[in-house]
Parts: sequence; structure tokens; C-alpha cells
Amino acid sequence: MSRVYLNGQFLPLAEACVPVLDRGFLFGDGVYEVIPAYGGHLFRLDAHLDRLGASLAAVRIGNPHDREGWKRVLQTLVDEAGPGDCSVYLQVTRGADVKRDHGFPPPEVRPTVFAMASPLHPPPRERLERGASARVMADIRWARCDIKAITLLPNVLLRQAALDAGDDEAILVRDGLALEGSASSLFIVADGILATPPKGPALLPGVTRDLVLELAQSHGRPWVERDIAEAELRCADEIWLTSSTREVTAVTRLDGVAVGDGRPGPVWRRMADWYRACKAALRSGEECP
Repeated sequence: MSRVYLNGQFLPLAEACVPVLDRGFLFGDGVYEVIPAYGGHLFRLDAHLDRLGASLAAVRIGNPHDREGWKRVLQTLVDEAGPGDCSVYLQVTRGADVKRDHGFPPPEVRPTVFAMASPLHPPPRERLERGASARVMADIRWARCDIKAITLLPNVLLRQAALDAGDDEAILVRDGLALEGSASSLFIVADGILATPPKGPALLPGVTRDLVLELAQSHGRPWVERDIAEAELRCADEIWLTSSTREVTAVTRLDGVAVGDGRPGPVWRRMADWYRACKAALRSGEECP
């Protein structure tokens, strides 16, 4: 791995250390972002920085960089990662006080800022053609899932329960409504119309989710943001999961039952082509078509 960024310095990963009293370590008191970079170009950086700013504001942590400062840090990591695609992880915690206390530390305690770049490998074509399997599970998370917080233990437990059952992802249901995956946004196709749950405190506002809607709009594909009942999820013609690293993945089995004919559907195939074209444009330094 190339150098990482920690509190104003670029240094080798082995030399990057934070105090044991850092509130991210003690309380999970912080937020994060994951940003792909294709051909050295950060993917929808402004949208990711907008979401980061919203998360920081929601948990009352001051933003440690302005937009240009973030761009310099993140682009440096991408440039040092070398050729090929990569994924940039950044994390901001409330910092390290001199004691453990649930209350916020005094203003002089500065946030801890960490960022690193890792190689990003797209899902193999055969896996995309096969599709993913998912399992419906009760949402056990907190009431502010719109904040991209580092307190991910419920997501970890839900995802592992899905893996233990032989599936790839959990689709979370609360009060009879399907919301999102443990680490992904949710779409269904029903009667030719693409649908995704509306933004709100119950789910994360996905950057890739928004891009999918923009691509659908630009290509004339009908779409709607609305509640999706669990019963509707189970009889959908197509189910997709999206994220910055998963991209757009078709779910072909839900709770062991085939979705549609058990293969990625025709609407997904068109969206996958549009998404690939968007990535190719970015690698060339062009705008997404």
C-alpha cells in the first residue's frame, strides 16, 4: 500500500497510529466515506463530500477541511496509488481527549482525520452474470441510518448472518418496508418501472443510488422513489443492490427463491451497460454520458 494520510501528514501505514483514547476507538464516534477512483479520477467527488459534510454536521463534528483541502488530500492518495482503479476510504472522528467521557470533549480537542487508498477490482463478469443472493432480515439498526457513521456493528452482524446462511447480502426490513442492504442501496423493477425507497432517516442516501436514477432519467427509463413493501420485494421482477464498490448488482435469489427467472433481468442489463459507459468516460477524463 502507498502512503496513508493522518492528521496532516502522509506516512507509511505502519507508522500511522492514533491514541487509545480516540473517541472513534472508544465510542465509534465518527463518520466515514468510501470513494472510488477510475483511471486516477475520483468518482462523483462532490456528491461524496456533500454527504460527508451532512454526516459531520449531523453528529456535530467540525469539518476539518474545506472542499479544496479534501480534494488535495484525496487526489494525492489516488496519484500515489499508481495506475489502475482504487477506492479511497476516509474517516473523521471527534478526536482524543485526556479521559473517557460520553460528553463531547472541549473545543481544543481536534478531530482525527485518516484516509487511505486501496486497489479496487470490479466484480468479475461471471459473478455479475450469475447475480447475487440476498436474505431478508429485520432491521436492528438505530434511527439515524442517513448518517454515514462508523458505528457499524449492527450492519456487520446482519451481513455476517446473511453470509452464514450462504447469501451475499442482507436486505433490511422495518415496519413492513424494505429499506436497503446492510452495505448497499435497494432497487426493484416492477411492471417495467424502476423503484427505490425515498431518502430519509431510515436509510443512507447512496451516491451510486443517485447516479442510477440520473442514468435512468437520461435514458428515458421510468423510475420512482416510493416505499417498497416486503411483499412487493418478494414478487418483484428484478431486484438490484448498489454501492460505490458493488456498483450495480442484480439479486437473482431472495431467501433461496429465484427472482424472476433466476438470472439478471433485461432492465439491469441496460443499466449495467450505462454504468460501464459512465466509468469509461471518467477514465478518459470526460463527463458521464
